[in-house]
Amino acid sequence: MRLKRKIIEIDEKKCSGCGLCATACAEGAIELKDGKARLVSEVYCDGLGACLGECPEGALTVIERESEEFNPEAVEEYLKHKSQPEKAEQPMACGCPSQHIQMFAKDREAPLHRPSDLKSSRTASSLSHWPVQIKLVPAKAPFLQGADLLIAADCTSVAYPDFHSRLLPGKAVLIGCPKFDNIEEYLQKFVDIFRQASIRSITVVDMEVPCCSKLPALVRRALELSGQNIPLSEIVISVRGEILEQSRKIA
Repeated sequence: MRLKRKIIEIDEKKCSGCGLCATACAEGAIELKDGKARLVSEVYCDGLGACLGECPEGALTVIERESEEFNPEAVEEYLKHKSQPEKAEQPMACGCPSQHIQMFAKDREAPLHRPSDLKSSRTASSLSHWPVQIKLVPAKAPFLQGADLLIAADCTSVAYPDFHSRLLPGKAVLIGCPKFDNIEEYLQKFVDIFRQASIRSITVVDMEVPCCSKLPALVRRALELSGQNIPLSEIVISVRGEILEQSRKIA
């Protein structure tokens, strides 16, 4: 049934694709598609505008126009479907190494890096496990049990020169791109990890750019949904590789 009512309007020109509105929408009416926030369905939007304050670009407004009537029953069914855990991924036919969990002993005798001999000389890696991509790591991975967790936007390891020496030691790391990857998949993965892995602490490392700001918001939302109380802090890296903000408690 169509009627004249209040509903969210999204200005695509202003939208940076940060995803904060999608995380804030309790009805799941907004999702990211092609790097922009989109209304999933008119029937999921109640028009109350709870998402407005989350948009750093002012791309959201509440307008009054003819639309489908808000349907709370449809919202409930939609959210129920979204909350169902996804089926375990089947191993790739090619035997991709990312499907095999590995844990590494710390290399205490790695030689110093010599630019003239990249193959034989290297600095010590602080990576303790494989895989590291958020999508590929199962919630029950042994390296997550009782871990201090480092959740990093993938650009941070390139921008920040001391990523291995200062941020990674002693932590289990998960990396991904909060702009181009599936944030709903991330959200469910984080909820599962927080519920199952007895995580001791969480450090989120993100870039100063707006699209990266959705990563700490996703982690906060996942903590709320999981019902866990885990110490959480954030480190923001500039595009020039400097720490702009360090260990600010965000939960």
